[in-house]
Amino acid sequence: MKSRSLYSFVYIIVSVAAMSLPVFAATHLEERYIKTGCAACHLGFDFKYGGGVQRCLLCHGPNYTSMIGIMAPGVSPKNVVPDLGKNYSHQLKTSAGKHSPREVLPETDQNMPRHADCNDCHKPHTSSYGSPFAGIAGKKIGNFNTQITKEYELCYLCHSDSANLPVKSTNKRIEFSINNPSFHPIEGEGKNLAVISLIRPYREKKSSPSDVSILKCADCHSSDDPTSPRGPHGSRYQGLLTDNYSTGDNIVESSFAYGICYKCHKRSSILGNESFISHSRHITGERNFKGGGTSCYTCHSSHGSVENRYLIRFNREFVTESSTGKLKFVEKGTYTFHGECWLTCHGVDHNPKSY
Repeated sequence: MKSRSLYSFVYIIVSVAAMSLPVFAATHLEERYIKTGCAACHLGFDFKYGGGVQRCLLCHGPNYTSMIGIMAPGVSPKNVVPDLGKNYSHQLKTSAGKHSPREVLPETDQNMPRHADCNDCHKPHTSSYGSPFAGIAGKKIGNFNTQITKEYELCYLCHSDSANLPVKSTNKRIEFSINNPSFHPIEGEGKNLAVISLIRPYREKKSSPSDVSILKCADCHSSDDPTSPRGPHGSRYQGLLTDNYSTGDNIVESSFAYGICYKCHKRSSILGNESFISHSRHITGERNFKGGGTSCYTCHSSHGSVENRYLIRFNREFVTESSTGKLKFVEKGTYTFHGECWLTCHGVDHNPKSY
């Protein structure tokens, strides 16, 4: 009983001291006196805002090496701070004071401040390396929350039906819907059965154990450093991508310019016009454009198209209606790679142009 009373006394003293010191001073004090048990996380815990990012960085920040050996067997924390400091990240450091343990996602109030907090994606009491989504409540259906079991369901909490989506953001649940004419296979295997540019092990339909026919959001959206902790904490590439993706116009084609696409799609197939006789002409520009070609993004949606097969969705920033006011793609024969486009691009009227 004496040792327990002494521990309680030390806990109170350290708690008071920790709450009266700056964050990093408090962190040092906590690590010095208490490293294990509930107090490792809850000492000086900010219950109003779910703890805050600094609490998680005790183990997952610059001092992570000091935690190896005192955590659960087989668990080795990594430092997420470098990724959080990159140009593109989930802005945890600027989200302080915005998270609420009682908030409901997707957001139903368009005036709620957009934010990201560790607790939005991780539940430290229940999740583990083998069960990362355990304890995370999904979309609310009536009076009940669905249980998240897949990564995309977690991403949808903020990137689908939220009432406070940023102006240029799109509803990813709609784009990835398996009811669309085409989509990248996140929720299920794809519909297009002749994506001849795919690099193994990627396949339209899984036919052998080594085939990959369903992707995860983190296959494209994650750290650019493969040695970083798993997950979309931060990247040096726009869109929080694992590789570069140029989405503008007059771009010099290279393996770097469309690095994210060439991870799965063979560059030689695209430039060799195996699926579209004018692929190379559009992407490289050839003799038509002085500055280069146009991005894959000009004609394709990287998530899914509610309009056409082959992920075709024209970027209205560079593509407008044809001289007869039409903006559409018409497929001429399934999997024959023939069709026609009605549009105007680079001052060229497609009214239509057939291939």
